[in-house]
Amino acid sequence: MPKHRAELLSFEYLGRLGIAEIVRKRNPGLTHEERFCVMLLRAAMVQEAMILIDRPFLIVPHLKDVQFITAALKKIDDLYISCHIYDYKWTKEKYGDL
Repeated sequence: MPKHRAELLSFEYLGRLGIAEIVRKRNPGLTHEERFCVMLLRAAMVQEAMILIDRPFLIVPHLKDVQFITAALKKIDDLYISCHIYDYKWTKEKYGDL
């Protein structure tokens, strides 16, 4: 993909998650939430993507529940076929009725 097209797509998809301003930042300069969103987008941009999220509260440790994660998934739900979240039983209360 030409660099210009890749930059436009990056800006568009980051914008859908409300973080377009990070388009030029490097990984160490990102917050936990921004890093999670970038990882999510990278997984979702594969053709016919099936996303697997392993222990998301290790990536975004200060979250009290799964709401941030589900909101991000809903914003890009047209980019992936399915998503599965795996975590330990002792984090069950963070997932509510999910």
